[in-house]
Amino acid sequence: MEFFCYHRDRPGSLPLREELVEAHWSYMDGYAKELIARGPTFAADGETPTGSVHIVDLPDPTAARAFAFDEPNYQAGAYRDVLLRRWRNLLGRTMWDFPGGRTDGNRYLVLGLGAGQAADLAVPADRDELIAYGPLLSDDGATWVGTAVLLRAPDPDAARAVLTVDRYAEVEVHDWEFGGRR
Repeated sequence: MEFFCYHRDRPGSLPLREELVEAHWSYMDGYAKELIARGPTFAADGETPTGSVHIVDLPDPTAARAFAFDEPNYQAGAYRDVLLRRWRNLLGRTMWDFPGGRTDGNRYLVLGLGAGQAADLAVPADRDELIAYGPLLSDDGATWVGTAVLLRAPDPDAARAVLTVDRYAEVEVHDWEFGGRR
């Protein structure tokens, strides 16, 4: 089962995150085979972290909750909240398989939070710009609750346009980059 996990930073938590960077990376190293994508999001300045995205393939919701809530930054109080949802990998690949590589171009996390009937269940035509793409689902996987996308785009507006915006209660766009050890 695939899960989307977005830990959102608590304001002022950067010193704590910096202190725990090795503990965080070591924790994630333990999930290296299960990770589909990972990486931090940033404020508009492009430098201040605002959260941490992890898309992971785990046996069940209990394992996903353990993954999300045993994470060292979460345990230390660096995060203000966690969005944890079932997810379906419509691209069938990991971020390391992305044809655009780790660094070329601007990267974004686009979160469309659902409102009503499912939207954007088909992969957009320009899949070469997509790093990860799939629906957010209820715990049992039966109900669509949104869409999560990692992609390369020229700017936030172009990133937002990957979703049918009027089909969502809210669409968030965050600067994002490939995470992990370099």
